[in-house]
Amino acid sequence: MTPEGGSPEDADVPTGSTPLEVEGLRKTFGGIVAVDDVSFDVEAGTLTGLIGPNGAGKSTTFNLITGMLEPDAGTVRFNGEEITGLEPHEIANQGLARTFQIARELEEMTVLENMMLAPKGQIGESLWRSVMPITREAVREQETEQLDRVWEVLEFFEIDHLADEYAGNLSGGQRKLLEMARALLTDPDMLLLDEPFAGVNPSLEKRLLEHIHELREEGYTFLIVEHDMDLIMNNCERVIVMHQGRVLKDGTPAEIKESEEVIEAYLGGEV
Repeated sequence: MTPEGGSPEDADVPTGSTPLEVEGLRKTFGGIVAVDDVSFDVEAGTLTGLIGPNGAGKSTTFNLITGMLEPDAGTVRFNGEEITGLEPHEIANQGLARTFQIARELEEMTVLENMMLAPKGQIGESLWRSVMPITREAVREQETEQLDRVWEVLEFFEIDHLADEYAGNLSGGQRKLLEMARALLTDPDMLLLDEPFAGVNPSLEKRLLEHIHELREEGYTFLIVEHDMDLIMNNCERVIVMHQGRVLKDGTPAEIKESEEVIEAYLGGEV
């Protein structure tokens, strides 16, 4: 069951709409063109894969979408609003959350402490709590609600038994679960997952996929960067192939498999 406390069903993003629209993104580093006129959109409630060889521009595209980098040209719209140039936390507050290829949890804090930092709009951060008793009470009520939700999300990802463990002691797969759990606590409409299965053993990979599919059935939208071709082809409704900084092909898994252009340029003549 999807954790309560906020979901895509709360937002006015009907299935069939395109919450994420990327148009003409370009980014250069010195004389190197990392992303060159990249355009695509992602339909609400779907699993979309973004694939390509190393250096294709996938992670740079993610960074441009989520405000980690500023594009030289192009626009990004989310839920109909332009978010190009916004700070990462501003984009996250719009409902667009992401994970990273290398998990970025706070290693010297416990799993539970990491989770408690994730919810947005925490009134306990306000200076008013020090001078207004009613606000202190509101803070206590909110913290209780957030703690309940944190435990619910930890249970959903089956890491509640690790709540008191320091994040730095977790395995690579457990860190992936923690990072996705933290992202879910921001009440996103859409999640961008950067190599969520890298370094994950087969049993944890299966659990992650189950969680992703369950969340998708509840209405969440996913864009996933992944190198594992079989995993993307077997789990995504749509696949975007990047090559040398550009979108080479955009279509269903069947269309990608049948594309001579993709087979020649990326798959080495074999799917």
